[in-house]
Amino acid sequence: MTSRSIRRVAATALAATMALTAAACAAPNEGRGSTKPTDTAVVGIAFEPETLSPLLGYGKDGNSKIFDGLLTHDAEMRLQPALAAALPDVTDGGRTYTFTLRPGVKFSDGTPFTADDVVFTYDTILDEKTNNASKAELDALDTVKKKDDRTVVFHLKYPYAPFAERTVLPIAPRHLAGKQDVNTGPFTTHPVGTGPYVLTTWSKGEKLTFTANPHYWGGAPKVKHLTMAIIKDDDIRATRLRSGDLDGAILPPELAATFKTDTGRRTLAAKTFDYRNVTLPSANPVTGDRAVRRALDLAVDRQAMVKGILSGAGKPAYGPVPTDSPWFAKGTERPHDLGKAQQILDEAGWKKGPDGVRAKDGQRASFTLWYLSGDKLRQEHALAFASDAKKAGIEAKVESGTWEAIEPNMKQDAVLAGGGSPADPDFDQYLLLHSSLAGDGFNNMSRYASKTVDDQLVAARRTDDHQARKSAYDTIQRELAEDPAYIFLTHVDHLYVVDDRWKNLTTQVEPHDHGLASGPWWNAEDWQPAK
Repeated sequence: MTSRSIRRVAATALAATMALTAAACAAPNEGRGSTKPTDTAVVGIAFEPETLSPLLGYGKDGNSKIFDGLLTHDAEMRLQPALAAALPDVTDGGRTYTFTLRPGVKFSDGTPFTADDVVFTYDTILDEKTNNASKAELDALDTVKKKDDRTVVFHLKYPYAPFAERTVLPIAPRHLAGKQDVNTGPFTTHPVGTGPYVLTTWSKGEKLTFTANPHYWGGAPKVKHLTMAIIKDDDIRATRLRSGDLDGAILPPELAATFKTDTGRRTLAAKTFDYRNVTLPSANPVTGDRAVRRALDLAVDRQAMVKGILSGAGKPAYGPVPTDSPWFAKGTERPHDLGKAQQILDEAGWKKGPDGVRAKDGQRASFTLWYLSGDKLRQEHALAFASDAKKAGIEAKVESGTWEAIEPNMKQDAVLAGGGSPADPDFDQYLLLHSSLAGDGFNNMSRYASKTVDDQLVAARRTDDHQARKSAYDTIQRELAEDPAYIFLTHVDHLYVVDDRWKNLTTQVEPHDHGLASGPWWNAEDWQPAK
């Protein structure tokens, strides 16, 4: 995309923003001076789930609002009992997990929750007919059996250290979901769970509304009515927050900064494993070239991105693991070294042409880089990456579009992507890197294939020995440094601006997915009015 095209896209977005802003400001009773019920909250999120069925992947990392897992995470990301009465009893060398279920739990329709629902949920997810893209996350599970109504036993194929983390996965009701087509039935959009809230409305592309679950085993939430407004455009989300339409919203750093002097709101920062990276498809003759990959990895100025794009709310990324994580492989940090990048390209035969763009054997060092339209952080990362690449003689032509426009091009074109999961390194890295998942939707988008990495990914998930796992993930990170099929740019802190009429708000260490389950509303059922 030319600079003129970029300006045209920006102008179009600005016009749309102004129109929607005017509509928002003209809406009745939305100003800061309006009085909202103390039992009602409206928050703005950037992304909308594709389904609300845990059988298809919804809520697999916890905090789904509608459902509960056997376990859950507290504010410090420690596992705590939820539908289970206690943490599991682990026996047989780490191959058997026995859960005793919490007594007296009911689904929101009043039906009792039993071990049958647990068995049904896991068996259905593993069924080959079920369209759950995260099936591989349960690779270790052999069988799940009901011992009695309040006891469930999981048998694993091999000791899988983070298996307990997998049991935050929400449990679906067999008596409803079991009578429908798992992939297309009404349960996918009209779910029933045991969680603190009941879905009342899902207006696709607009909002999800919830009311407190009268049967919730954890006690009645103070927030009786919760709305999650789906606002993909960052500017519009900020405008609706400023108008009083929203009680809270996730915002990129530059927009969050505009609320610093607002005495009626405060900003909360959540540490994350959320990274931004550039996919380098192996099928593209430019991005599939190892010399180009290594050169781009050195040409990008990560520190400048953290400072200029994130306003310091984040850190440089050299792989999927943040540098402050105990799983990070020390020594895999790469410096910003434009001279070395140019040397690598020169030695590999990529020579600069009269327009400054390199070429080799008639192939110009040029490729398309997509980012999600309306996402300012992705746009700014994409433009910064393209600027750094140009200095090395590589042309990244920036384009924006919806995922529907981007996905058909992912085999050949680069994408400003994101990912990250804090629970365990297996959760993100297996899906990101294993060759068996190459081109599987948004898994392994670069179609990366390395026998060494495949072997280490499997070895790391098939042992509960911490040192052996650390060694495997260190090897994976070193392999990525040698042949970076993805250029990792930054790990992004999530910033939330929230109305001060709520107190004692907290955040967790967050994954890439920061919609319904993350932010200060990760435990909206525990919110307390400030007055």
